[in-house]
Amino acid sequence: MIIVTGGAGCIGSAVIWALNKRGITDIILVDGVGHPEKEKNIASLDYYKQEDKDTFLDRIINSNIPWSVDVIFHMGGCSSTIEQNESFLTKNNYDYTKLLATYALNNDIRFIYASSAATYGSGSNGFSDEMDPSTLNPLNLYGHSKQKFDMWAKEQCALDRIVGLKYFNVFGPGEYHKKEMQSMVRRGFLQVLDNGKIRLFKSHNPGYADGDQERDFLYVKDAVQMVLFFLDSPKINGIFNAGTGLARTWNELTAAVFKAMKREIAVEYIDMPVSIRDQFQYRTCAKIDKIRRAGYSQKITTLEEATTDYIQNYLLSNKRLGEE
Repeated sequence: MIIVTGGAGCIGSAVIWALNKRGITDIILVDGVGHPEKEKNIASLDYYKQEDKDTFLDRIINSNIPWSVDVIFHMGGCSSTIEQNESFLTKNNYDYTKLLATYALNNDIRFIYASSAATYGSGSNGFSDEMDPSTLNPLNLYGHSKQKFDMWAKEQCALDRIVGLKYFNVFGPGEYHKKEMQSMVRRGFLQVLDNGKIRLFKSHNPGYADGDQERDFLYVKDAVQMVLFFLDSPKINGIFNAGTGLARTWNELTAAVFKAMKREIAVEYIDMPVSIRDQFQYRTCAKIDKIRRAGYSQKITTLEEATTDYIQNYLLSNKRLGEE
């Protein structure tokens, strides 16, 4: 049996979709229940059972897992980079992950979890997944909550037995429930439908022109292929970046959105809220040498290809993965 936490979220539901494409359906989907948009993410997926995340955690704490589990894909947790409730983040991103990892390690279960590029902070020291997690300086509480578990795993000497994936800017089908945390592809698409233009934050860093702030944008279909690589490579462990290895600008992203929608480019630059200016990353770019050395050789979808696929095959028809 395979456990997928966050199984109704963007990456988690995509993991189940990809497993289904392999003919795998012995899956326990763990997530919060009752969210209408997330329920749509899994409506066309095939799995054995859905379980509430708190009920599942109780099973873990009480060692009451009634299934023979081979793998836990831990994609769940709070993904909001602007969340200000530190205890909430600690409970959901650190405590929960630590309990699952401990259970997996004690029971010889493959454990693959979602870390984050937010752990790198401003990126002033680069974005290498070979740096000691304790040397990083996240800009926000979300990044700290992810760093805290990475550090725990290292302190427990567990990184030779588990896999952590530092996701960069993942976007794609299944993110429709994420409100302000939706990608700029999805938000830009909706803005164009609404008023014909996309609004981007102005730069408040003299080193970057408006819209030229850079991100490593990773399509969710590629994110999932990286997850499955570690499923297929059980002897490869550690922390790995999950990105494209290329930094692209917000202006390039919006150009791709307009092209996929067959519209003329129209961008309005607006002031960034003061409350998030000190937490804003002006550049992210995954160093992916480590995952390539480990044997991951698949071609990574370009921003333009991914944006076209996402908009034309999913957003325009309001489809999710599995509804193709």
